[in-house]
Amino acid sequence: MEQATKVLISLLCALFIMVAAPLVAGVIKSAKACMQNRRGPKLLQVYYDLFKLLQKDSVVSPTTSWIFRVAPYIYFASAFGAAALLYSGDLFALLYLLVAGRFFLVLASLDAGSTFGGMGGSREMYISVLVEPVLLLSLLTVAVRAGSTGLTTMAGAAAAAPFSLPYIFAAIAFFIILITETGRIPVDNPDTHLELTMIHEGMVLEYSGRWLGLILWASAIKQLVFILLFTVLFFPWQPGGVSPLAAVILTIAKVVITALILAAVETSTNKMRLFKVPGFMSVAGMLALLALVAQ
Repeated sequence: MEQATKVLISLLCALFIMVAAPLVAGVIKSAKACMQNRRGPKLLQVYYDLFKLLQKDSVVSPTTSWIFRVAPYIYFASAFGAAALLYSGDLFALLYLLVAGRFFLVLASLDAGSTFGGMGGSREMYISVLVEPVLLLSLLTVAVRAGSTGLTTMAGAAAAAPFSLPYIFAAIAFFIILITETGRIPVDNPDTHLELTMIHEGMVLEYSGRWLGLILWASAIKQLVFILLFTVLFFPWQPGGVSPLAAVILTIAKVVITALILAAVETSTNKMRLFKVPGFMSVAGMLALLALVAQ
């Protein structure tokens, strides 16, 4: 009975994240527009775009195989599964799901036979080789303190010792990973229209209609999953004795604050060249390694 309750709560949390993810993406877009002194899209524009795309048919190249057709569903399912694991899942299971989604999306970009799609897929794998070790190191800082890779146990350990020096190092490293994994400046530009500079957008150039809508929705879910990991594990402070409703409201406030920080970072920096990304990631790697050693 207890296990069934956990599964039900996990599914409800995943559904909530799935519905709220486009809103968080809209907050970032609107905040960027405000900081850049321009009008920008509406707060709910991402919902309108997804609704429009999900109603349209997809145009498929005759050179594609079944990989191209199933990749959007696998990518969406991996993001939804990662969201479900946030409540009571395991750290490694969550990371494996996200890696599986990335793998199939890269395969689909190569399967289409497009020059720019292949370029975006190769760049994505190049960056993933740099990102995944740093991501694992930063999260292991919390896991070592908790003595477990269960996300619930890790969240409890983080709340017991917030803002210690190892956690500060790990938080900075994870925030750099958050920027990289969500395809944001200075590593990538989610709003670019120049094919030669695309990374994530280059992989989905051949997609259209509902398949493109599923990919964009899954990317928004993945972004919110990483933001929630950051707020729960590295920004866990909350007053003692608060009610569950107040804790949820505080978590939402921290998600909004993190989204605003992401918008501020994008507004105040420029996209770096691809060959400078290893140096950027080495800073995060050193901070994560120092955090793990300092435990």
